Amino acid sequence: MRGLHIFADFYNCPKGKHMVSAKALRQLCISASEAAGLTVLGDHFYQFSGFDETQAGGATGALVLAESHVAVHTWPERGGATLDIYVCNVSGDNSSKAEALYTTLLRVFGPVDVMIERVLRGKDLPIPDDVASAAAI
Repeated sequence: MRGLHIFADFYNCPKGKHMVSAKALRQLCISASEAAGLTVLGDHFYQFSGFDETQAGGATGALVLAESHVAVHTWPERGGATLDIYVCNVSGDNSSKAEALYTTLLRVFGPVDVMIERVLRGKDLPIPDDVASAAAI
């Protein structure tokens, strides 16, 4: 299936609430996805404990989207975060929605350095005649 897959590594992020709180990270991912025009179907987020009493733990989580998924993982003790955003293009080109989501997360995390890769995935697959006929009924 055709789609855009964005992989990003954020470095030297300030230790804001989204770096250390699974609850805040979840709300950010949901609101940013919805603002980008993506459809959230479900989620799972987890809060890690810090290495010791002086450090907050990171957070990790993923959203299942009608268009595919988004996953974010944070390491506040290292000032880093990783993103994985994939949107498929079944009903239309969702690339601009993926880019809007990425831009929001980039702005919120505020990294000093970024490594990003965009991969155009898949090829168009024909819809079998029996499926197309059933959909037309």
